[in-house]
Amino acid sequence: MSEVWLLRLGILIAGLILIAAIYFFGRPSRPGQGTRRKRDPRAADGRREPTFSETLAAAGGDADPTGEGDRQASQGSLFAVEGDAAPGGSELGRRASEEFDKIVTLYLAARAGHKLHGPDIVVAAEKAGLVYGYMGVFHRLVEHHPERGPVFSVANIMKPGSFDMADIQSLETPAIAFFLTLPAPMPALDAWEAMLPTAQRMAELLDGIVLDEQRNALGRQRIAHIRDELRAYDRQREAPPLSKPGRW
Repeated sequence: MSEVWLLRLGILIAGLILIAAIYFFGRPSRPGQGTRRKRDPRAADGRREPTFSETLAAAGGDADPTGEGDRQASQGSLFAVEGDAAPGGSELGRRASEEFDKIVTLYLAARAGHKLHGPDIVVAAEKAGLVYGYMGVFHRLVEHHPERGPVFSVANIMKPGSFDMADIQSLETPAIAFFLTLPAPMPALDAWEAMLPTAQRMAELLDGIVLDEQRNALGRQRIAHIRDELRAYDRQREAPPLSKPGRW
């Protein structure tokens, strides 16, 4: 066999290996993929409200906003153990109920070619009025009423999503996620008005960029749209339930 044919054969084999690797490592994982989920006894019709741990997973998404880093932080795997306390046993920032019906997410991403560093994140979080607690992430709490749960929380987009203080000096991440889980311990619009300036302040401190849930730069038009959505959400929750018509 000639050297030309050997070279072509080698290129063909290498190409097949590359395609297989891209398919295996690049395909997005899905919650519960490969396992059969048990029916939740809380749902009479087969549907159920997502839990708090799934909120954290949804905040992390299936890839980091900058397109780099660990793409294995897929939905449903951001936190491995549902319902457990944060590292160290802290319950500070735990929601009174794990059920929710809406989530609003922002990302604070490092600039191209850079990373956010653990010690800087901790300092910025403290300056922005966040506390470290439940699930090993940061929370904004209601002043004088921490028992009401978090107004919003901040997680690492890198798997497993928490900020391990034992290894905080070496922690690097392309972005962190701000997530507002509704219902919150205050009106949704008020919670948003607390989360947005916090994300913007931390972006200044960390020299980062605030992105929306689609990983686009957060602009005035998107901010106005989110505010309108949350006003509508608050009005819907304040509206009395429709009474059922009586029988004749």
